[in-house]
Amino acid sequence: MLLGALFLGACTAPQCDLLIVNGQLYDGTGAPAQAGVIAINADTIAYIGPAKPFKATKTIDAQGMAVSPGFINMLSWGYSSLMEDGRSLSDLKQGVTLEVFGEGTSPGPRGSTADGDYVGFGEAMKALEQNGVSTNIASYLGAASVRIQTVGYANRKATTEEQKQMEAIVAEAMQEGAMGIGSSLIYAPGDYADTKELILLNKVAAAYQGKYISHMRNEDDKVLAALEELITISKEAGVPAEIYHLKASRKPNWHLLDSIIARVEAARKEGLPITADMYTYNASSTGLTGVIPTWVQEGGHRAWIERMKDPKVRKRLIKDIEKELNQQPPSGILMVGFNTEAMAEKYRGKTIEEAAQMRKQKPAEAIIDMIIEDDSRIQCIYFSMSEENIRKKVQLPWVSFCSDAGSYSDITKDFRTHPRAFGSFIRVLGKFSRDEKLLTLEQAVHKLSGLPAANLGLTKRGTLQTGNFADIVIFNPETVDDHATFDAPLQYATGVNHVLVNGIPVLENGAHTGAFSGRFVKGPGATR
Repeated sequence: MLLGALFLGACTAPQCDLLIVNGQLYDGTGAPAQAGVIAINADTIAYIGPAKPFKATKTIDAQGMAVSPGFINMLSWGYSSLMEDGRSLSDLKQGVTLEVFGEGTSPGPRGSTADGDYVGFGEAMKALEQNGVSTNIASYLGAASVRIQTVGYANRKATTEEQKQMEAIVAEAMQEGAMGIGSSLIYAPGDYADTKELILLNKVAAAYQGKYISHMRNEDDKVLAALEELITISKEAGVPAEIYHLKASRKPNWHLLDSIIARVEAARKEGLPITADMYTYNASSTGLTGVIPTWVQEGGHRAWIERMKDPKVRKRLIKDIEKELNQQPPSGILMVGFNTEAMAEKYRGKTIEEAAQMRKQKPAEAIIDMIIEDDSRIQCIYFSMSEENIRKKVQLPWVSFCSDAGSYSDITKDFRTHPRAFGSFIRVLGKFSRDEKLLTLEQAVHKLSGLPAANLGLTKRGTLQTGNFADIVIFNPETVDDHATFDAPLQYATGVNHVLVNGIPVLENGAHTGAFSGRFVKGPGATR
């Protein structure tokens, strides 16, 4: 009787909360796919391997589907949009389960202790988690945010006392879970920081296993010098470094990509952990500040808007903008985002060239006056990159992916954005892997999950392994596709059926479940 009971117990199938069956498992390491099952208990993968019996509370049949780790968006501007609507559908429907903020500015620190409205880095990140978000969230500490808290918007070097304050801010944010230091060195006031200041910040971050990630100081004719600065910071501070949205921008500079790649690979052979990320489109998106020099922007928004009204400043500014437009033609700058409805009605969807013709002005003059009239930097799309270069970058083993965009869930609203918000990741699986065969599906999944997780220093995320958090995507590799275009960007990707975040289904059969299981994912050196 006792023997029979023991035998019966040994044959009883183990219990699990959720079971994924009949799928092809892509584990995120780049290894060949395997048939098998995944059993999940609470937020963790309890078993992954060949099929065996389980008693599951819920079962997902992945017949004909690929099952992979959740994808990582290495550059998201989703903090504000996720605060408004935490569903994150534009990214979730592409399989993204982790949004990483911090290009230049970060959710915190911000505000003034004197006014009592100061919000620290950790406090800001926890606020989004507590507000409810369907994807996980993480962030670098913005170098510009640190500078604003200490130096403000002045174009000068930090004093010795300000440097000490900077070091304290970095240490606190790293303890609270920052991934490292993120810089954006073509925008004011971020570009007012010199190399020494950036090394200073990164040395503090290095003590907490921090990393450096940068929108480099130049992405066009001086891009190689900017790359040298990034490599110097990595070497001097002792931190891994990543290039935000790798590119050689503007047609006269497209040939420089080969030199960029060669220099990065040489640095990697020397032992420097240099990596990059990219979005999968031939156009970037930023304000008209992309062609406006930062000297005129000193002092913050109000100061530079007023400064541009000065006739003496205007004369110099027009010359500087015209130099930029010689490399970036006004016919290739599309305006999409305005502060005022009146300006949006006139100019949204128009190029700078078209707007200048409408206004009977030269393009540089139109740029200045439209910014003043809208009292904003005016969000634009810049058609400045080579399709051939995109294909080269997609295949590089040290390049992962980003959207460089917000994450949107209500596409009934009247707004325009870059299609990368809705398609940057799914194009890796569909356009570049399946259709153009530039990389295998195993490689594509690795570059979307395991590679960026390793670059971030994450443990228990980025791969499908027993004991890892269950951030999982189930998609049809034959049908995944992007639909967003520059003319009609508000179109969700298709082909992703199910997404789990920390073991909870947040997308089922392509529809949001109402679950907000995303968490604040902290850097490896966090102590709080």
